[in-house]
Amino acid sequence: MTNRFMDQALAEAHQAAERGEVPIGAVLVHAGKVIARAGNRTRADHDVTAHAEILVIRAAAEILGNERLNEADLYVTLEPCTMCAAAISFARLRRLYYGAEDPKGGGVDNGVRFYNQPTCHHAPEVYSGLQEIEAAEILRQFFRERREGD
Repeated sequence: MTNRFMDQALAEAHQAAERGEVPIGAVLVHAGKVIARAGNRTRADHDVTAHAEILVIRAAAEILGNERLNEADLYVTLEPCTMCAAAISFARLRRLYYGAEDPKGGGVDNGVRFYNQPTCHHAPEVYSGLQEIEAAEILRQFFRERREGD
């Protein structure tokens, strides 16, 4: 089953891959409308924090004029890393939907499991596995092409 917001996040991931970025896309939804979308831009921006999740949180906070995004939902193609999980918590996002799990670098259901820590002040509702096969395949294809190019 597809989800229109995750479809848009997947499109952002594809665009990121075309730019040579690790193909992760994110869409932030507020009041049922997409208010920010982005793909990773770490290489283009020379910024290790330019993950898709961080970019959409920054854009949404600017658009809404508030760093607290209590009524917003985030759709992202890969399980957020610890940095992004923390940003999601600090922004007080209502829900997190993600596609593929990240056993090596994830910080939500893998790794440090940020939202389960006693120091975490806000945990969004988390829904994993949304269009997981497609999200994982984008990443597999991207890294396969990189290996074959060596």
